[in-house]
Amino acid sequence: MFGILGSIRRSWSSTSSAKTSFKNSLSCISRIFFGPLPKDSKWIKPGRLHYIENDVEKHADIIKTMDGVVVLLYNISRKKLIFVRQFRGAVYQGIYSGQNVEMSKGEADLEKFPPDIGITLELCGGAVDKDKSLAEIAKEEVLEECGYEVPTKSLERVLDYRSGIGTSSSAMTLFYCEVCDGQKVSEGGGVDDEEIQVVEMPVEESNKLVEAGAVTNGGPSCLMGLLWFFLYKAPKVS
Repeated sequence: MFGILGSIRRSWSSTSSAKTSFKNSLSCISRIFFGPLPKDSKWIKPGRLHYIENDVEKHADIIKTMDGVVVLLYNISRKKLIFVRQFRGAVYQGIYSGQNVEMSKGEADLEKFPPDIGITLELCGGAVDKDKSLAEIAKEEVLEECGYEVPTKSLERVLDYRSGIGTSSSAMTLFYCEVCDGQKVSEGGGVDDEEIQVVEMPVEESNKLVEAGAVTNGGPSCLMGLLWFFLYKAPKVS
């Protein structure tokens, strides 16, 4: 196990080679500007939690967000892992504002901070926003984002964890699913106004993603999913 982890660390030092086949932009973003959060936001609800610890009154500023599912997909027909790329406003804002704790305001300088800095490479996934099982929601996300029709029984539940434990602590569930070319029924790319690019990557090239870390890669879920794959699945499928 530790030998595998060592080889992963050595091979993940650069994302540039792993991205050579990507097109630079997903869509033409012509303007970005920042504004206050409306009170009726569907996705997040800010608040403050008060508690007493060792007779000292304390508080924590928190954000209520939806829980989520992510799916690590492996195409057994072509021996490739499947990812998605999309623009993430939160990632863009985080890079744009840097260490400034204040929320950015007004127009973004797109020459200095092009939209591409907010594009992430991540696992297929989505919010738990339906009254369905986690496996059923994951199945729908695989179809909508990546174009594969899979039975729920093929989704292997890997682990459950909490993300953003300092502020949001939403519950996340990681699934693994093997697909084949025969299950490809559409191009994927998301639904409604989503702009999602499906990225297929050879296993050996995916090694580089672990060590390169993560300025704009899809955070802990992507890295954790890949580490799990290389430890428990790669020796069997590659």
